[in-house]
Amino acid sequence: MILMQINNLVKRFGAELILSNIKVEIQTNDRIAIVGRNGAGKSTLLKIMAGHISYDEGQIYQPKDTTLGYLAQNTGLESSRTIWGEMLEVFRHLVDQEKEIRMMEQKMGDPTVLADQVTYEQLLEKYDAKQQAFKTEGGFHYEADIKAVLNGLHFQNHDLDTPISELSGGQKTRLALGKLLLSKPDLLILDEPTNHLDIETLTWLEGYLNNYKGAVVIVSHDRYFLDKTVNIVYEISRNQSTKFHGNYSKYLEQKAANYERDMKQFEKQQTEIKKLEEFVQKNIVRASTTKRAQSRRKQLEKMDKLDKPSGDEASAKFSFDIERRSGNDVLKIKDLAFRYDDDDRYIFSNLNFDLTRGESIALVGPNGVGKTTLLKTIIGSLKASKGTIQIGTNVQIGYYDQEQANLNSNKTVLMELWDDYPMMNEKDIRTILGNFLFSGDDVLKPVYALSGGEKARLSLAKLMMEKSNLLILDEPTNHLDLDSKEILEAAMMDFPGSILFVSHDRYFINKITSQIVEMQGDSTTLYLGDYDYYLEKKQEELELEELNASKEKVVEAANDTKSSFEQDKAMKKEQRKRERRIKEIEEEIEKIEIEMEEIEALLCEPDVYQDHEKSLELTTKNEQNNKRMESLMEEWEELHE
Repeated sequence: MILMQINNLVKRFGAELILSNIKVEIQTNDRIAIVGRNGAGKSTLLKIMAGHISYDEGQIYQPKDTTLGYLAQNTGLESSRTIWGEMLEVFRHLVDQEKEIRMMEQKMGDPTVLADQVTYEQLLEKYDAKQQAFKTEGGFHYEADIKAVLNGLHFQNHDLDTPISELSGGQKTRLALGKLLLSKPDLLILDEPTNHLDIETLTWLEGYLNNYKGAVVIVSHDRYFLDKTVNIVYEISRNQSTKFHGNYSKYLEQKAANYERDMKQFEKQQTEIKKLEEFVQKNIVRASTTKRAQSRRKQLEKMDKLDKPSGDEASAKFSFDIERRSGNDVLKIKDLAFRYDDDDRYIFSNLNFDLTRGESIALVGPNGVGKTTLLKTIIGSLKASKGTIQIGTNVQIGYYDQEQANLNSNKTVLMELWDDYPMMNEKDIRTILGNFLFSGDDVLKPVYALSGGEKARLSLAKLMMEKSNLLILDEPTNHLDLDSKEILEAAMMDFPGSILFVSHDRYFINKITSQIVEMQGDSTTLYLGDYDYYLEKKQEELELEELNASKEKVVEAANDTKSSFEQDKAMKKEQRKRERRIKEIEEEIEKIEIEMEEIEALLCEPDVYQDHEKSLELTTKNEQNNKRMESLMEEWEELHE
């Protein structure tokens, strides 16, 4: 079923054309990525799809009953409610239905209603219908759904009665995503949903979206995330859209293959055109060949000429070099710990790892484990509470700050770089900035007016100029578009020095890292490989834990079985003893009864009842037998119980 169809859509902001000839089709269960450069119009297209802004030309078809959910970029949830209260609002209709059902249950227990058979049956019928509707709409598991989503978004250790107004911006963004996921619209439109998510939460979100019942349209710069979640890619380039089938990696392959195919066809046609033109020029004036030349000219005029494939738009061009080579031992971290002076809790402790020349180490771990704090401690911005940091011989550190705090917001782009290198010619500074896509009047922009992506490129330009042999990078791919990320990857892969970096971009980690250090707060674990290797080892560790836990359960079960066997054996022994005693009692009772009958018979004989001594003796004997019988019967009853 088609949920949305966009045909020949055009959007302008004033005189500037943003989107043109955009065609998109979304069907149930589609997983679609919208990709393109920063400024290509991706977010604008999503806003138009969500109905938040208008368009100038074209058509958008959407069935009336299609529900749509939209998450804007960096949108935080603003509410006076608590975390739980706000999530519960998604299921307000179920909460109200549940109240109605409880009220009906109370009525059904009312004696006056019970006395009226007709009223009671009508109420019972309505109750059954309400109960069935409540069940069908998820009334019995909506609270479990809320908890599952909140756990996946790392709110499991949070007090769910916390007011949303007290949360950080990143937490509010995650909650906005969570509320949208719980609403389960037919079409989910997500603009950069991976912002503010750590790797563990990203993995959870991938799984959630892969199992989502509706269609999903995503704009994201996280290529690993796109590879795991989408099966269709629409590229927005030069204001137009092109459709590709497959995930992000397949899109890159198809795009390259299409460009190569189109270029070959164009070159083949150009060769053919050249031959025809040469034939016409040589033969048009000769009487003997003029007819053939005229025929070739008509062929040229009728030919459907191909445009030259445009290829990629302008890309940044940069590489990182070093001024001098470092010693083999670049960095040694031993038993490092950090806490703030006014806090008893350590941000991290017992950190140990070494970095040697030419190596690239990625620091991974959940948000809040202290990755950025560790980097700032290494460069000296923060002072370690315990342990040692040993910087190797001839090591020059270049630091990339994800907050771009090293930029002066009041300077222009040109002066931000030129002030650091005043002896360089302006032309050379402009050339470097041009390689980072700052051209013409762009270099005269004030830094405060730059977008996040432009600031990131400017910071990278400054870092490149330093020619440091140890690069310490904190989220270097944040704010970069997909193309710039690939350029940065290529530059890092060719870098002759050493790299220590923090990143949530798993695709980037896979490309440039040779080792991964996982921070667990109070320890570190080293993995000698890329991110995929790290995932494999983590899975192996998990399976080993499960195997060991399973073995422990088997041992416990065996011990329980042994214990149960011993108990069973003892019980059976006791049972046999009891049964033997019951049999003994029954035999003794039988003997006593026979004896008592014999005595009764004797007492009836004249010779006996006339003999007082004999009669007394037999009577006393029977009384003793009676007492013995009572005692045996009591014991027999106890044994049976």
